[in-house]
Amino acid sequence: MADIKMLTEKATQMRKDIVTMICKSKSGHPGGSLSAADIVSTLYFNEMNIDPKNPKMADRDRFVLSKGHAAPVLYAALAEKGYFDRELLGTLRQFGSPLQGHPDMRKLPGVDISTGSLGQGLSVANGMALSAKLDKKSYRVYALLGDGEVQEGQIWEAAMTAAHYKLDNVCAFLDSNNLQIDGNVDKVMGVEPLDEKWRAFGWNVMVIDGHNFEEILGALEAAKAHKGQPTMVIAKTTKGKGISFMENVCGFHGVAPTSEETDKALEELSHVECCNN
Repeated sequence: MADIKMLTEKATQMRKDIVTMICKSKSGHPGGSLSAADIVSTLYFNEMNIDPKNPKMADRDRFVLSKGHAAPVLYAALAEKGYFDRELLGTLRQFGSPLQGHPDMRKLPGVDISTGSLGQGLSVANGMALSAKLDKKSYRVYALLGDGEVQEGQIWEAAMTAAHYKLDNVCAFLDSNNLQIDGNVDKVMGVEPLDEKWRAFGWNVMVIDGHNFEEILGALEAAKAHKGQPTMVIAKTTKGKGISFMENVCGFHGVAPTSEETDKALEELSHVECCNN
């Protein structure tokens, strides 16, 4: 049985690391990193078959951060998991640092694919999953998409591909926080009804609270049990989750918090209790 207390603690530490590293770099994307922390925490500390001591393990599960600008949430998870020394988090976006503004698989252990150009990650996940099928391997591929990202046409080409090849070893999470850099997703370019669209494209679809660990865990179990279709988990989330003055504020999509704001954020996060958020 999953340890909800542990997952809460990991997600909280990841949120602390996210705001701290972005503040120090004076550049980055806090909003969408914070909204995805509970999903990523669950994947890295309960779900995925991975080994920090053997990051290229052939049968490891794969993770594709399709919304690559949310790299801080991935770096925070990798550091907490032990892929590299935590002190490296302080070098985010610095010249020569392996912690680039977007993940670089050539520079950092634990990064399965370089991402950043929105719309491409699901296609890559499909390729990994199809390779597993052809090689008769049991590993699974997890992808994290943004709701603004699904405005990209390539996402829907990839959706058709995954369904056509019955890639039931693909489980994608859609971080549905309804905010992107230019404002509300539904005003920039409406994407709803997302659940009906993904079902029409041939996917197994679930809609959950992306900050409720029990619902995240339940979706992952249901996805593994479902055969013949890829799974899309539409996770309803809050941009900037966990920090009161960042929540649902579009301005924190790609703006670093000040030192004063970071201190306030860390103070708030220090009082997080073990519960479903």
